[in-house]
Amino acid sequence: MPQTFNSESSEKVIARIPASTTNLGPGFDVLGLALQLYSTVTLEPSETDSEVVVSGVDADKIPSTPAHIAFQAVELVFKRSGTKRPNGFKLHIDNGIPAIRGLGGSGTAILGGLLTANVLCDTPFSDAELLDFATEIEGHPDNVAASLYGGIVVSAQENRQVHTVQLACPPELSIVLAIPDFPLSTKQAREVLPKSVDFADAVYNTSRSTLLIASIATGQFEMLRVAMKDRLHQPYRTSLIPGFNDVAEAAITNGALSVALSGAGPTIAAYCLEHAEQVATQMQTAFKKHQIVCDIKILKPDADGANVHTSCSRLNAM
Repeated sequence: MPQTFNSESSEKVIARIPASTTNLGPGFDVLGLALQLYSTVTLEPSETDSEVVVSGVDADKIPSTPAHIAFQAVELVFKRSGTKRPNGFKLHIDNGIPAIRGLGGSGTAILGGLLTANVLCDTPFSDAELLDFATEIEGHPDNVAASLYGGIVVSAQENRQVHTVQLACPPELSIVLAIPDFPLSTKQAREVLPKSVDFADAVYNTSRSTLLIASIATGQFEMLRVAMKDRLHQPYRTSLIPGFNDVAEAAITNGALSVALSGAGPTIAAYCLEHAEQVATQMQTAFKKHQIVCDIKILKPDADGANVHTSCSRLNAM
């Protein structure tokens, strides 16, 4: 028998989900780091038709209809759990993450829909199961895993199940984001990748990604400059980002440990233990020389991942 959903007794559910920067150079579709930059998704049942409201950063670039990926995630949870769907939903996305910039915005929306709907359905699914759902929708686990769990997350998918290991990220690390004023879709960034790679390049990336995890786990951060190099995706994707090499060189010259594309780009992330302000200024200046305007954010890692809570406002109003 399907569960019966009682909209009159149900609360508003609110999820706060951190952004992510993924790949970290060599860890293509495998490594993700949660950042202290957040979007909030609020879901409550409605007696009338469904309504999707988007506010915040880049709201004009995000669909405010049931076609929104967060709404589709809500529908998936109700369908998979067998819970009777209410007449409609009120879904509000307060977006705090620049859209289509390689910062995991779509992943936060998916998780927001899944996590809030799971609570409304009386929590039939574990976090691990929701991660599998999120990966199914997103197509890869790196950003959704980091945003769900926090810290640095290593992910591998086997028979549609995602296996993860979470590492604590050093709190003294700062991530400088240079966010260009143009979007770059993951689809476009994947289209420039080769269909096959040279065996030597595969070994190169395996060695660097392994060294990267070992460096972080042991606190040997001086290794990051070597460990975050990549041959699988960045040499192809950086052709879509004017000035990438100059921006990366400016970051390293001014004290960054390492530099990598954030996700599919176009955002460039520099990793610093010190001199973050100076690195940020010089990255922005380097972009400006290529007639690219960019926003700068200096962020810390998010250690806690997604947070979900309920509001009693609807119940108190009854």
